[in-house]
Amino acid sequence: MSPALDPVEAVRQALEQSELLRAIAAARERHAQTTGYRALTEAEIAQLQRQLNAAADWSQVLVAVNFRPSKVVGCYFSGPARLGVFEHEVEIEPGLKLGSGLYHADLNDVTIGDHALILNVGLLAHAVIGPGALVKGCGTVAATGVTSFGNGQILPLAIETGGRETGIYAELTVDVAAEIAARRGEREMQAAYAQAVADYASKARSELLIVEAGARIKDTPKVLDVYVGPGAAVDAAQGVEHSTLLSLPDEPTAVRNGAYVKDSLLQWGVEVDTMGIVQRSVLGEHTHVERNGKVVDCVLGPNSGVAAGEFSASLIGPFVGMHHQSLLIATYWPGGRGNIAYGANVGSNHTAKLPDQELWVGEGVFFGLGVNIKFPGDYSSSPYTVIASGVTALPQRLAMPFALVNTPSETIPGVSPAFNELIPGWVLGENAYQLWRSERKFRTRNKARRCVLAFEVLRSETVAMLVDARARLRAAEGRARLADAQGQAVFTDREVEGLGKNFMLEPARKAGIESYGFFIGYYALRELKRRLDAGAPARGLLEIPSADPVWEQARKLLAEEYPGLSLPDLLNRLAEAQQRIARDTQASKEKDDARGARIVPGYADAHSPAAEDPVVKEQHARAAQVKREVESWVNGKRLTQKREP
Repeated sequence: MSPALDPVEAVRQALEQSELLRAIAAARERHAQTTGYRALTEAEIAQLQRQLNAAADWSQVLVAVNFRPSKVVGCYFSGPARLGVFEHEVEIEPGLKLGSGLYHADLNDVTIGDHALILNVGLLAHAVIGPGALVKGCGTVAATGVTSFGNGQILPLAIETGGRETGIYAELTVDVAAEIAARRGEREMQAAYAQAVADYASKARSELLIVEAGARIKDTPKVLDVYVGPGAAVDAAQGVEHSTLLSLPDEPTAVRNGAYVKDSLLQWGVEVDTMGIVQRSVLGEHTHVERNGKVVDCVLGPNSGVAAGEFSASLIGPFVGMHHQSLLIATYWPGGRGNIAYGANVGSNHTAKLPDQELWVGEGVFFGLGVNIKFPGDYSSSPYTVIASGVTALPQRLAMPFALVNTPSETIPGVSPAFNELIPGWVLGENAYQLWRSERKFRTRNKARRCVLAFEVLRSETVAMLVDARARLRAAEGRARLADAQGQAVFTDREVEGLGKNFMLEPARKAGIESYGFFIGYYALRELKRRLDAGAPARGLLEIPSADPVWEQARKLLAEEYPGLSLPDLLNRLAEAQQRIARDTQASKEKDDARGARIVPGYADAHSPAAEDPVVKEQHARAAQVKREVESWVNGKRLTQKREP
């Protein structure tokens, strides 16, 4: 439960602290200064001419004090130039280096840093090239006029026709974009944000293309109006235009192998590769677009990626994967952490009218093979729900967390055949492995350094949804109006708000209540132990209200779920719950082992058993650790030894 984010303040901080804005200002200054440069001597001009160089006006070519003309061959200077010294080698490919210098290039209004290499370039114009940088085998690398490097554009997030427009700047985060896209009624805030982004774009304005130290631009026909950060690579791309490539030597951003980037902002560690296309978008830290993947009019969160499929007009949070041909369009998904399987069409966003509909998706939702999601839809209160393969989902509001939406197991009289069957809490009760694998994946694959990401699935926000969903399921007791062929009660949205265009059977309702209840209790017990581990005094801990909203939520849940239990009893309950989680995680993975062995010859010989799976082993290790620590607490001793990971 963090305080509301102020998006206007976020832009103002970027205006004050932006590495990009400082770098642009520094490049302008470097390009304007003459200190440290001198005019060419007559002997140097004569040598340069013998080396097949020419200039419209040699007096406009200034050089560093220790400049050596032998490192400039076959070049034409049609305007001002400031040249450094060229003595060190530049790496062309791993293990392959060439000497720095200027060879076979037309140059106009350029500043070339020390030890850079310019080789076989049709035109390099209005550019500042940093020390040790490489520009090789390109057509045109130039600034074509005044540019803000893609900053200041307005993206139609979540609605193609507009309505949630969001201005972009280089350091934009998913959280900031989510606030602007969602809080449309706050007119003053929206106007202040728009002005702050315009101020940022104004400070980013430049008449120069900028290539920072150690960057590599190779074998690309057009590189126009771009900022290329330190260590970045543009290698055999189709083109990069009107864009920012934030980069650091240890977090290089790359556009390679037929990829095309236009009007976009790429943050640190981004990779656009193998014919990927990115237009009018922001790619967060360490995202990737590859294998003909397409991202248009999107904000894509850290560690997410698309291969072969298409993201369009969407706000997509961290750790979202699309690895095959699929579509995600007009979607508001700031929580991310989900997956879009092959053939999923999350984009039926209009009915032969305007493409003005939208979809809101909760954290961790999994769209299965070949699903069709019709708009409008609101799944924002259904985190970590699985939409099973082949499902066609009607326009709806679904508010059942950790659920399974599947094709109907039977025809129910009185229920539309277009409805699907919903099992609330199915992921918690039947597929625990998914939860802990997700947590492990988020933790081990995260590369983002600047965005603070939550790795735990069970957090204050998601648990609040469990509490709400369980209350609605409990309230439906005895209210069913329909029954299936076996006489079991059947529920729809009329009896249980938040079921959407789905039906639910009585056994599923009861199982959902049990699964939600177990994990509500587990979360509260876990927070109790964390409170104790942090040094909170045991006396009064369960009775005295707290100013910490997370602990206060957990404290109240403990009183509701385990009335009258003492602190030692609660801790013992935690140890038991952790043991159950470990067993359930292994059991959910063993289902795959058993099914595979029944169907595929030699399955067991090619697949590691569940007991050896790293996710399963991690849960057993965690259970053993919690048991030891609880025993120490109950015996009145604090643990001092180093914790297991």
